[in-house]
Amino acid sequence: MTSSSDVRSPPRTGTGTRLALHDAALGRPGAPVLDKVDLDVAPGEILTVVGSSGCGKSTLLRTLAGLLPLLSGEITQDGRPLTAPSAERALVFQEGALLPWRTLHANVELPLSIKGLPHSERRALADSWLTRVGLTEQSRQLPHRVSGGQRQRAQLARALAGAPRAVLMDEPFGALDVQTRADMQDLLVEVLHGTRATVVFVTHDVDEALFLGDRVALLGAGRLIAVRDVPRPRERAAHDDPARIALRRDILTSLGS
Repeated sequence: MTSSSDVRSPPRTGTGTRLALHDAALGRPGAPVLDKVDLDVAPGEILTVVGSSGCGKSTLLRTLAGLLPLLSGEITQDGRPLTAPSAERALVFQEGALLPWRTLHANVELPLSIKGLPHSERRALADSWLTRVGLTEQSRQLPHRVSGGQRQRAQLARALAGAPRAVLMDEPFGALDVQTRADMQDLLVEVLHGTRATVVFVTHDVDEALFLGDRVALLGAGRLIAVRDVPRPRERAAHDDPARIALRRDILTSLGS
């Protein structure tokens, strides 16, 4: 993969946004999933969200995206009510989100086209982001002609090309093999460096949550259990750090694992 020092970095996004929930009930009418949620995601931080299947992780993410209205309580972006989807908040899914009839390059160009950027500008931005994620040679391929990891790289490039203020990621690496998953985690950290975007990253993997997150939110039993700060530095070798080991044990205990 081409390193960030080998290519011109894409333009920085704007300042990250603050996302907040206050005394919020989440879910669908008649089927609440989470209740009394108080959560404040700071501008520019990476918040990872962990919990067992069905605990409300994806519901939380879709609510922050503006796809699900609150059942009660308050949700805000920078202090203003969040009521609908916005280009300021990009979603990255586990799989199947690329348009199969568009090349990887055309998929990355899509949000730029929606924003009304001139053809030459969106082509240059798409080229820059595809180079950034190591897909220069695959840029003219259709999604079904590349690997799962390459499709996820293209999803990441598409999400960031539109310069969102927040990136909401729903277990994006869950279907990948162990090595590809680790590569994607490293890539995510690399390409987010300098973007200043706020990130909410949903995962069922505690080790992934600890590697990526500045903080980790724990969900379970229909509520937000706790939010924990993650020790730094963000390094693979840090999994042997006593503070990291203690935090991992605390998280697993809190989740009932």
